[in-house]
Amino acid sequence: MKKVLIIDDEEKLRGLIARIIHLEGFEVIEAGDCKSGLKKLEQNAIDVVLCDVKLPDGNGVDFTAIMKEKFPATEVILLTAYGNIPDGVQAIKNGAFDYIVKGDDNNKIIPLLHRAIEKVNLTQRVAQLEAQLDTKFSFDGIIGTSKTLQQAIELAKKVAVTDTTVLLTGETGTGKEVFAQAIHQSSTRKNKNFVAINCSAFSHDLLESEMFGHTAGAFTGATKDKKGLFEEANHGTIFMDEVGEMPLDLQAKLLRVIENGEFIKVGESKVTKVDVRIITATHRDLIKEIEAGHFRQDLYYRLSVFQIQLPALRERVADIEILAKHFLTTFSLKTNKKIKGFSTDFLHLLKLHIWTGNIRELKNIMERSVILETEDMLQPDSLPFEIQQLRVNNDEATQSKTLSAFSLASAEKLHIQKVLNYTNGNKTETARLLGIALTTLYRKLEEYKIG
Repeated sequence: MKKVLIIDDEEKLRGLIARIIHLEGFEVIEAGDCKSGLKKLEQNAIDVVLCDVKLPDGNGVDFTAIMKEKFPATEVILLTAYGNIPDGVQAIKNGAFDYIVKGDDNNKIIPLLHRAIEKVNLTQRVAQLEAQLDTKFSFDGIIGTSKTLQQAIELAKKVAVTDTTVLLTGETGTGKEVFAQAIHQSSTRKNKNFVAINCSAFSHDLLESEMFGHTAGAFTGATKDKKGLFEEANHGTIFMDEVGEMPLDLQAKLLRVIENGEFIKVGESKVTKVDVRIITATHRDLIKEIEAGHFRQDLYYRLSVFQIQLPALRERVADIEILAKHFLTTFSLKTNKKIKGFSTDFLHLLKLHIWTGNIRELKNIMERSVILETEDMLQPDSLPFEIQQLRVNNDEATQSKTLSAFSLASAEKLHIQKVLNYTNGNKTETARLLGIALTTLYRKLEEYKIG
């Protein structure tokens, strides 16, 4: 039941209005002055306040500003015996929902009250949606407890509160856009737009138009002016995935945006100014791209002011079970199936798989398994054939271990793999524990085809 507070020192009139409002299905609370009214607001979750302008200890117009500051979600309707335009204007400026004259406008109170309640309901719904967004896109929404993932999250949290440009690196499917959204959601720009673009999804001309916009007639098919994504993201955040795929001449335009906050639309000569936080991502080795002449070195230095490497799924094996449970819950609800969990063999095969597509691949496989499964537990038979074969291959590998036990290379490979598993894929820590240089470790990983 919605709560309405009536603040009026005229007890008979207050009682009359209270009875009328109560008959409409509202819970009514009464107060005779500003002080007691404020106390009632503190003690109850009031939706709408009906407040007289002339009160023994204050003026309702001024009191509205105090109420709205302390309780912004509460709507205030002011009642006055003698209406005047300056008071009405000031009341609205102070946050009042409306300002009406007692007596003459009594028949307006109930319809006005219902409109105020509609606004309260809308405000509450928006607040709920914002809370859901905060949960979904915040760092709390990133699933996993492994050390490598938590290190990446801690770095992202530190940079989120700044406006620094961030470069997210890692293999395809490691969750770079999820991290970018969490950084935006934890920043001072969270209430502004978050805009994402995949630089590999467009041809050169289309990418330039998507990023910076164009004017009518700029090229064939450009029938009207179009805002680019940088304009859409003004005062917010733009996330540019696969930035390593961007053509060199567009890289120069991006560099200008970073340095000066300005660009020129396609087909236009005047400069457009923007204030945008830029987060980029790539699965490419940009240093090698620079050496090959495919990426600008000056742009790389501006993009990589703060770089975060996202771990591959095979480097966070401990998170596979947590992620699988999350996707199982999601797709069970989506397909209206009552699947309680997965068998030990099913989980074992998930952990044996290499996951070249990382989290995205796991998500797709879990959706497929849920669709195919006819029992109340996911079984290996619902997995793709190549993953089911891992069970056979693993048995064969176990049998052949004794045959290669006396090979020095095999022993070294096995030892490196064990230490790598112990450190959850942390190569720097692995090299330290092995007592070798990091470059030596990388050479041996490549030589033995580990990871």
